[in-house]
Amino acid sequence: MKPNQLDLFSQSEINTISSNKPPVLTMDVAALSKWKMRIFSHQQRIKKTQPVKQESLFALSPAVVFCESPKHVDPDIIDPFNLKPSPLSFYRLPTDSPGQACLYFVIDMATDLLLYIGETCKSNKRWKGTHDCKRYIEKYLDLHYKYELNTAVNIAFWWDAPEKTRPRQELELALIQKWKPPFNKENWQYWGQPFG
Repeated sequence: MKPNQLDLFSQSEINTISSNKPPVLTMDVAALSKWKMRIFSHQQRIKKTQPVKQESLFALSPAVVFCESPKHVDPDIIDPFNLKPSPLSFYRLPTDSPGQACLYFVIDMATDLLLYIGETCKSNKRWKGTHDCKRYIEKYLDLHYKYELNTAVNIAFWWDAPEKTRPRQELELALIQKWKPPFNKENWQYWGQPFG
């Protein structure tokens, strides 16, 4: 006698369930190029525009550019595009320390596009675990690969970040608001979240 396994769902129920899935939408190459150009235009305008500086009666030396208060950290002194890039796989390298406080910038060097700004108190630990930005980057790279578009996504670090968490986070937010990188959730209202 042959065992007969019963089906939990009928074939028509299975067909109905699978047809109710929303289709996966993929950005076409024209939409991707337009999306990138909008972000690029904003970031280039920021790069080229020098902010108006409040003059002071008492000139401070340039050495007093930052301290533990975000009021004294001028986000305009940080140009992510002038920092030394590192490969995204930096966190896989062996290290004997958890790292130090810093701000980090994910940049597509092939198009001069700042994709993400983050902060951490342990530079060697932050990317080892789960990080939403890693998923966004993977989807971004996959789409570029599909359309045979050049990318060179790297990460750059700014090591003079405040050690204290609150001032570092406030500086990070000021930079996010200034550069409007698309992978930071604060900017999804401007660029959408095609890789979210």
